[in-house]
Amino acid sequence: VWLRRCTHYLFIVVVAVNSTLLTINAGDYIFYTDWAWTSYVVFSISQTLMLVVGATYYLTFTGVPGTATYYALIMTVYTWIAKGAWFALGYPYDFIVTPVWLPSAMLIDLAYWATKKNKHSLILFGGVMCGMSLPLFNMVNLITVADPLETAFKYPRPTLPPYMTPIEPQVGKFYNSPVALGAGAGAVLSVTFAALGCKLNTWTYRWMA
Repeated sequence: VWLRRCTHYLFIVVVAVNSTLLTINAGDYIFYTDWAWTSYVVFSISQTLMLVVGATYYLTFTGVPGTATYYALIMTVYTWIAKGAWFALGYPYDFIVTPVWLPSAMLIDLAYWATKKNKHSLILFGGVMCGMSLPLFNMVNLITVADPLETAFKYPRPTLPPYMTPIEPQVGKFYNSPVALGAGAGAVLSVTFAALGCKLNTWTYRWMA
């Protein structure tokens, strides 16, 4: 039993740490400045998938509604710690540090609780709601923080090689509606990752049997 539980918690920590690393990438203000809404869409989707796979894994592991929100809180605290370390190195602290995952995780918990712990409803409804909501909350998050372009020139990174210096934003075809694109892709992909999060429980029990 202890080996099985340790494996579960190891998976939870690994996914949460990877979520934190993705968040740091999303908060790389020079990358954001260079690629504008393209990076917003890509990182919104990546954070959605990391949240939904870890949250559903943890939620189905405990079987207690509310666990997904707790997992999102773990991600948030990890990110605050990591960004605090970056702040000590001279990076701006106010770029993407707000708890953007918590509302989406609450929707996952709500889907699980409202359907009386039905795993398939959790995958379908929870995945869709998480995928559609996080890009929206992420945009609200961006509105509340410092302008990326201003920040990039206010906090230049002296260790950057010449080819990494800021360039004109490469907005491309993603510029028209980044929230809609992120939400649409996230809603489809999150269902798959929610199913993966649930399946990880089954696989873990088989491995540890």
